[in-house]
Amino acid sequence: MDEVMIGSVLASTLRVSTPLLLCALAGLVSERSGVVDIGLEGKMLFAAFAAAAAASVAHSTGLGVLAAVGVACLMSLIHGYACVTHRGDQVVSGVALNMVAAGLTVVLGIAWFAQGGQTPPVAADVRLTGLIPAWSELDAAVADLGPWLGAVVGHGLLSHNLLVYLAFALVAGVWFFLERTKPGLRLRAVGENPAMVDAAGLSVPRLRYAALMINGLLCGLAGSYLVLAQNAAFSPNMTAGRGYIALAAMIFGKWKPVPTMLACLLFGFLDAVAIRMQGAVIPGIGEVPVQLIQALPYLLTVVLLAGFIGQALAPKALGRPYVKER
Repeated sequence: MDEVMIGSVLASTLRVSTPLLLCALAGLVSERSGVVDIGLEGKMLFAAFAAAAAASVAHSTGLGVLAAVGVACLMSLIHGYACVTHRGDQVVSGVALNMVAAGLTVVLGIAWFAQGGQTPPVAADVRLTGLIPAWSELDAAVADLGPWLGAVVGHGLLSHNLLVYLAFALVAGVWFFLERTKPGLRLRAVGENPAMVDAAGLSVPRLRYAALMINGLLCGLAGSYLVLAQNAAFSPNMTAGRGYIALAAMIFGKWKPVPTMLACLLFGFLDAVAIRMQGAVIPGIGEVPVQLIQALPYLLTVVLLAGFIGQALAPKALGRPYVKER
């Protein structure tokens, strides 16, 4: 594999991993507080629709991101109202959010834009490109130092937009928040022993709602990335199971930020390689079916969950509604 291919695969891996990582971190924060979030897929999908609609109509990147975050936080509030306030089934609530998002985005897209559920394309000057113009100059400078540095460092690492770097910076941020801050310690405690937190005079519902707001923020960023950086417009069900893959990555990472990031990079790498394998011919076998290539990330999800879910220790109070003792 030459340096151009390595740089291209590295760049694709980071780009594909970004929405998975943001969504997986969202699920991690929520579930460390004891709230199961199956609705990651629906939140990311509705956030993508909101970002595309707002950015294409208002011609503003900022409004697109704000709309995505606002919609995702609203869905987190609905999830919290059903599961934290009224102690409903958290899995059922998450599945309901996914179903509502899948249907309502299409209905609203048809009603507002009359394009079969799609939104108008987001203008090129509104979409997210390189972090700052200086990166392109640095990219060129690195390329002059040699083909390996130019392809791997320049194209592979320095050619991305702000959300890519933010997603990986948030891994350290979430780790520091959960492990080194008092609010993070409280959030982890409410996912392990909410009765102890309540006895200490802290509000269990308030802490879980706070975790769900962080969850909505990260899901909103993941959805806005899909339409402002990866694709030019929203299309029905464009998340294509990424929320479920993010959930699998979080479980595979044992609810810890760094292992979760590595799992997302693994999924992203496989997806990037699969794209480049389309049309490949294996000697003695023939051309690899496109359907098999496209199914590889999902097959890996099943294999990893089947092989490792038994070894992952979830937060002890995960999925259990808290009932205050009188």
